[in-house]
Amino acid sequence: MKFGVITFPGSNCDADIIYVLEKIMGQQVVPLWHKDHDLQGVDFVILPGGFSFGDYLRSGAIARFSPIMQEVIQFANRGGYVMGICNGFQILTEAGLLPGALLHNHHRKFICRNIYLKPQTTQSLLTAQLNQNEAYKIPIAHGEGNYFADADVLKSINDNDQVMFRYCDEFGNINADANPNGSLENIAGVTNISRNVFGLMPHPERAADTLVGNQDGLAIFESILSLVKA
Repeated sequence: MKFGVITFPGSNCDADIIYVLEKIMGQQVVPLWHKDHDLQGVDFVILPGGFSFGDYLRSGAIARFSPIMQEVIQFANRGGYVMGICNGFQILTEAGLLPGALLHNHHRKFICRNIYLKPQTTQSLLTAQLNQNEAYKIPIAHGEGNYFADADVLKSINDNDQVMFRYCDEFGNINADANPNGSLENIAGVTNISRNVFGLMPHPERAADTLVGNQDGLAIFESILSLVKA
């Protein structure tokens, strides 16, 4: 596959994603700049984590108006695959490509630690090949990861099986104690109704190499590749 990884001013996980895709997964990667107007024929666009434009106004609120986002929106509306991780997730909600919003963590503190995720659906590229009963250890690093949606949107994404991940404990129990940031219903990742746009707060690219002692995140990238290739 040909992946495009967008760098915004303040992105800090673009190199991590490129490393995983190129060196570990053996995929072709095209670095894209936020001022570009051409996605260069990529099959899959990734918006990485970081602090685009210093997180001024709201996280992702300025990056959403970068020139390349017009191309990303058109690409997604044509059915192209788009994934946002952490700040990338925030940008996608600001752009209206994913439902809901990411608010300040409920305790108003930045969190950087490992958490556990439990897949909630087999109806997405990211989760279809995952063990639905397993808790995956993945790092988080964010100050605005508190997922929020109004009652109607929350009902809709649940009814349409759009919740990809929920925060859980190491045994897979989904409860308030396992929720690191106050997200409604422990939601850690969602997809759009067409299932071609994906957003998650945790960083699977930081848990994909033997050098870091954790490869749980690699399963998410393997799920993407196995289904797209099929």
